[in-house]
Amino acid sequence: MRNVSLLSAGFDKKAVCRRWRRWTILLASAGLMALLAGPADAAQKEPSAQAPLQKNERRQVLGHDQRIILIDAGHGGIDGGTSHGDILEKDITLAISRRLFLLLRSDGFDAILNRTGDYAPSDENLWLRSKSRHLRDLAQRKELAETLPANVVVSVHINWAPSPAKHGPLVLYRQEGRSFLLARSIQDQLNKLYGMKTDPRPGKPFYLLNKITATTVIVEAGFISSPEDRSRLCTPHGQEELAEAIAGGIAAYLMEV
Repeated sequence: MRNVSLLSAGFDKKAVCRRWRRWTILLASAGLMALLAGPADAAQKEPSAQAPLQKNERRQVLGHDQRIILIDAGHGGIDGGTSHGDILEKDITLAISRRLFLLLRSDGFDAILNRTGDYAPSDENLWLRSKSRHLRDLAQRKELAETLPANVVVSVHINWAPSPAKHGPLVLYRQEGRSFLLARSIQDQLNKLYGMKTDPRPGKPFYLLNKITATTVIVEAGFISSPEDRSRLCTPHGQEELAEAIAGGIAAYLMEV
């Protein structure tokens, strides 16, 4: 087993225990947050005509077949990600990821959210002997995906460009069939939301795409540098629309495979 091998390899036992304690809390919080997403939460949601797979349709796609969807909320804590003024990527990704998590859980999907607050996963990684905080962060995200084990990993991020005219969603995949199908499915839903015709792209240099065994994609939900995109990224209604679109894409992919 993975935890036994870590201890036998000479890792700090207390560090491993702390790591597993955090993940146990995450798994427990999944059930708690699902309860919080009951009728009151559902009543607050505004249905989007642009999301083709609505809640009742998604429920028919994947019932309870134990396929785990891990939602990776990008950045966190000391790592704010990209920014525009005092608007930070880490806050937007967490807001969208929370909504996505609640949508999927309320639909009966086995979803896990890897970051429930403003902290960096690298803070919990006391098992990797590396001075690079960035590498410890990525390795912690990857290790959770492998330990669950996740079947689908969707990493939520926000884009930036020098020109404010650059806008819209982009989904990155590794050059492998299932990753491409998932990326295309999510991209299609986001394109309908944004009124665009962007194709998903391979994300060859990205650690998570290369290292995680599960079907993995990176969702760049929009450009923080674009005034048009910020109006969607930074409002509750816009974040809900984005979460609905991503959830619809995940469900459509699972219906294909």
